[in-house]
Amino acid sequence: MDSRLGFDRARRELAFAHERNTSLCDPFVQLFPVTGAAVSILVASPSGQETVCASDTTAARIDELQFDLGEGPCWDAMSTRVPVLRENIVATARQDWPAFGEALVTDEETAAVASVFAFPLAVGSLDIGALDLYSARPAALDPEQVTDAATLASIAAWQVLRKVLGDQLDDDTGYSRREVHQATGMLIAQLDVSADDAILLLRAHAFATGRSVRDLANDIVARRIDFSTDGRDDFPAVQ
Repeated sequence: MDSRLGFDRARRELAFAHERNTSLCDPFVQLFPVTGAAVSILVASPSGQETVCASDTTAARIDELQFDLGEGPCWDAMSTRVPVLRENIVATARQDWPAFGEALVTDEETAAVASVFAFPLAVGSLDIGALDLYSARPAALDPEQVTDAATLASIAAWQVLRKVLGDQLDDDTGYSRREVHQATGMLIAQLDVSADDAILLLRAHAFATGRSVRDLANDIVARRIDFSTDGRDDFPAVQ
């Protein structure tokens, strides 16, 4: 399959993954030269850190080790918003992440992992988690593939938000209030997103910061918060 056709197919599959209840991991495994993939939530989840999907047990175990040890490529990808690319992770893991590196090469499930590529999941200024791709053989992603994976990860991030927050608005969230409608309109203008995505982003930021939606909306309307300037670049240079 032509690489651009494959990318377009993966983009469509991810864009409707929540509505269709399909895997967020499969499009990455099908498109890129990797063995497996896992999508994880590292913040903003009622249950804390969790694996949203994993293509196989090895991908799930890579996530689990990082959760348990509090370090690893997924944590670095999320905190820096920079893709973390390790073509030969066996040679560098212990130096980069002492505890995770030791566990990765000694754990029975992950000992055969040769390469790991982690991409941040973020929406606006909200950090959500990470996408981990791994290969059982030494592998590399070229610059176009890195860009494509980053783009697809940003689409997956929206779907993860929908999983965390749900599509239905609670009666007590105050969405009929004027400030919330005004704030939603401002987010649409600032970020060039749909009304549904603007509401979702508003809910996500309120959830992550422990605030009410109405309070956050008041700050947006009063221009104390501007998502077009408070957010960071989605994908800076590769680390």
